[in-house]
Amino acid sequence: MFRTVAEHLNFRKAAEHLFLSQPAVSLQIKALENDLGVRLFDRTAGRISLTRQGSILLGYANKVATLLSEAEQGLGDGEGEVSGDFFLGVSTTIAHYVFPRLLGAFISEHPRVQFSLHSGNTSEVVQLLLNGKVSVGLIEGPARDRSVRVEPFTEDELVLITPRGFKPDRLSRPQLLESTLLMREQGSGSRRVVEKALEKAGIGLKSFKRVMDLDSTEAIKSTVEAGLGVGFVSRWAISSWAIYRPRRHKDLRVACSRH
Repeated sequence: MFRTVAEHLNFRKAAEHLFLSQPAVSLQIKALENDLGVRLFDRTAGRISLTRQGSILLGYANKVATLLSEAEQGLGDGEGEVSGDFFLGVSTTIAHYVFPRLLGAFISEHPRVQFSLHSGNTSEVVQLLLNGKVSVGLIEGPARDRSVRVEPFTEDELVLITPRGFKPDRLSRPQLLESTLLMREQGSGSRRVVEKALEKAGIGLKSFKRVMDLDSTEAIKSTVEAGLGVGFVSRWAISSWAIYRPRRHKDLRVACSRH
């Protein structure tokens, strides 16, 4: 945190970079100054700068960061093959359609790693992460919690699927609204992306003839196949279906605890 503030020389920007509140960053820096018994930053006229002691500490802090990086690299070199238990949280769509491909490549490279997999919707995976039940989470939508750091790792496309033989070839807005819309449950990252895309198009869920919540992509596919409605699903989840392509993409994200 000290190094981030020293880099930006701005508590607000440092807080945004760390996904923390500005008061939290200020309190931590103040506590560090109290522990060391020196002022690390000059705060005058709304601007901050490093004091002489702050510049000295920054030099040592950068050395510590470099040394830590070298240590981690050294542990992975030579006979230090990566091993141990890896507790991973994966949202359901990724678990069913994406993760198996990733897992095969990872295991071939790191055969001594033992996976413990927990799946659920995006909200459930984020909660597992915050509770310390998993080390990393793979999710489909925004984490919606500032206590986790999120990095996109690939992109997926949500597509609208319809029953076979569905007419016409192009679905109009009124025809869409007259259909039963099949949606993932509350807390699903896919649902959140669909809701935001519909809102952007000026369509609320109450505009549909009927909305049915289902707890998995497979349930949506089966219900569509039975001719009971239409629904948005991951492109990875479908093959020979009638597809209407929206212009909305979603990032798949890696989430990890800030602690």
